[in-house]
Amino acid sequence: MASDDPRKAEGDAGWSRPDASTSAPGPHNEDDVVLELEGVTKRFGEEVAVSGCSLTVREGELLTILGPSGCGKTTLLRILAGLERPDEGVVRLDGQPVAGEGRFVPSTERDVGLVFQEFALFPHLTAGENVAYGISGLSATERDRRIEELLELVGLADHRESTPGELSGGQRQRIALARSLAPEPAVLLLDEPFASLDADLRVEMREEVRRILTETGVTAVSVTHDQEEALSISDRIAVMNDGRFEQVGTPESVFQRPTSRFVASFLGHASFLRGRVDGDVVRTALGLFPREKVFGLGHEYDRTKIDLLLRPDDLVASPAERGVADGRVIYRRYLGPTVLYRVKLETGEVVEAEHNHTEGLALDELVSVAFAADHRVAWFPPVDGRRSAAP
Repeated sequence: MASDDPRKAEGDAGWSRPDASTSAPGPHNEDDVVLELEGVTKRFGEEVAVSGCSLTVREGELLTILGPSGCGKTTLLRILAGLERPDEGVVRLDGQPVAGEGRFVPSTERDVGLVFQEFALFPHLTAGENVAYGISGLSATERDRRIEELLELVGLADHRESTPGELSGGQRQRIALARSLAPEPAVLLLDEPFASLDADLRVEMREEVRRILTETGVTAVSVTHDQEEALSISDRIAVMNDGRFEQVGTPESVFQRPTSRFVASFLGHASFLRGRVDGDVVRTALGLFPREKVFGLGHEYDRTKIDLLLRPDDLVASPAERGVADGRVIYRRYLGPTVLYRVKLETGEVVEAEHNHTEGLALDELVSVAFAADHRVAWFPPVDGRRSAAP
């Protein structure tokens, strides 16, 4: 019987499995590693909040820890900041242990900056005074120059004397970022940095923060539950679930080649369409899908039953007559530029298709569904108890 695990098919061109515990595929210089976690575990009573997490973060990289509420990502960030002590494992900063191996360096003595979701600015201090807070060992002239540089960097040079109450949400976030950058930390930690902003400002600020981090070359780790945010600004993403890293890799690799159904579903709408590998094609309820467009289907998967991962833009639904229709529309969501449709097929399977807003389908309308994917797709073993190989 052929193996039904797509993650073992690493020899296929175009497929490589990102390491689910450390870093993305490909060589890197160990001297570039600024932050390292090795087997980090944290418990709160009987609850295991973080379980055996290992990760490396390289110099100048923005790595985002992404996951649903309660998955352990904020606890992990607090461990990195020195606000929580891990029960097991080691945290190293610039190669030196700051937690574990018999040491624990508190947050006040770690070379890290922290940007909170609530910004945590001092309301009685001006913007310039907030930025200056925590800078030590500089002369008055050097300190003043540093404040000016940072305010210029975040585009608020004209607001040095403004108090937080006189600034907008986006401006307060920039001041909080400047304050955290002032001591020139080895690593900047960002805790859901855009969660308190409205939708339009959130998009603007994440692009601005990415620009600032790129210009300064600072190494940063951010945590968020927002998939779009993580995909748009990160060099790499660590997808977390139930206290563990499910997959670590570039935004493109984790989205296009997820190594678990959780990652596939959490990073966007995901349909899983049943099929069977048959020669050069995969036979499905929607017709034949080219085998060459599926990652990791080597000869050892001949006659194997699989589930294709399809995104809404991989499928097109069109009105159809009874007898030739593949199914009917059971859900419709208007998204402005596009409309998302959910179609229940005659087989009972449910798939999603996303169309331009000008192409309208009605609820309960009979439709045919065709493949539109012009790229390779991932696959997973069946989960409904079906045999993994055809007789």
